[in-house]
Amino acid sequence: MDLKITKKLVIPSKEIKWRFSRSSGPGGQNVNKIESRVEIIFDLEESKVLNEYQKAILKMNLKNKLVNNCICLAVQEQRNQLLNRQIALMKLSSIIKNALNKQFKLRKSTKPTKASQKKRVEFKKKRGELKKSRQKEKNISDM
Repeated sequence: MDLKITKKLVIPSKEIKWRFSRSSGPGGQNVNKIESRVEIIFDLEESKVLNEYQKAILKMNLKNKLVNNCICLAVQEQRNQLLNRQIALMKLSSIIKNALNKQFKLRKSTKPTKASQKKRVEFKKKRGELKKSRQKEKNISDM
């Protein structure tokens, strides 16, 4: 089953890897014998459908979700493996579509304002005074 991202971008099923395992949660007697949990793995580096620009955008926008340049999703919402597979495909499709459409903004570095600098120094002074007031007074004879 090919994964349709957009009208022009379709990921063939041979680029998607599947893993199945026993799901946790409710399921009665089935929970111990049916592998309804689904893991979907899509390797960005090995993909022949995505061009280098798309791969770079996906890496930048999905850097928190990537494991070894692979998008990995686990779904165990339903008791049925087929439904979990469909949910996993929909989630993967939406993640890739949103990441490709998301605008990446570079942070414009600015200097702190005079007021914020003054506020920071005042806070540090107050904090230092508070810590000083908590210390025991040292006697000169003890030294």
